Amino acid sequence: MTPFALSIPEAVKVSGLSRTAIYQAFRDGLPARKAGKRTLILAKDLEAYLANLPTYQVEG
Repeated sequence: MTPFALSIPEAVKVSGLSRTAIYQAFRDGLPARKAGKRTLILAKDLEAYLANLPTYQVEG
């Protein structure tokens, strides 16, 4: 079963981004939710954020 929401360590594991990059993503508009002291990222929001990153362009 795919989780509905991810903790920051889980988001790091599934996305391949670093913890620092996740916090930068928050500053860039990735929404986060708070459940008490826990910060959660909806899996659909993380997927949309990753899908909207620029594509790699080979120069040459």
